Amino acid sequence: MGTVYAEITLKNAFDDGKFREGLIGEQDARSVTVTAVVDTGAMTLVITEELRQKLGLRIVGEKFAKTTNGQRVSCGITEAVEIYWKNRNTTLQAVIIPGAEAVILSTIPLDDMDLVVKPDTRELVGAHGDIVEVLVL
Repeated sequence: MGTVYAEITLKNAFDDGKFREGLIGEQDARSVTVTAVVDTGAMTLVITEELRQKLGLRIVGEKFAKTTNGQRVSCGITEAVEIYWKNRNTTLQAVIIPGAEAVILSTIPLDDMDLVVKPDTRELVGAHGDIVEVLVL
């Protein structure tokens, strides 16, 4: 099928919450727009160490992961990151794989945002169309 890319915006979830509560200005809520590799064979969001620092995300845990070459590596787990793609978003922790050079958007965030890869055009699309229904409580 080939490599699929998607432009996404990542936000420090705690900064965004502080902004919405009026505790900090919009300019102080850290966010970055990046081009991510879409990998349906990976499980969760992977970001680079450089991006973690730009977003001001703390490492709150550690886990072991197996890389594509079969190597087992220790990875940092960040505090919450908000992921935005067009009119969809989700919040989860990111994984920092040592030496990672690309942001990887994978299965869990894709499922959370109801997205699939359209194989013939190699693009992300809504699994059930472009309309997202949101229940407001």
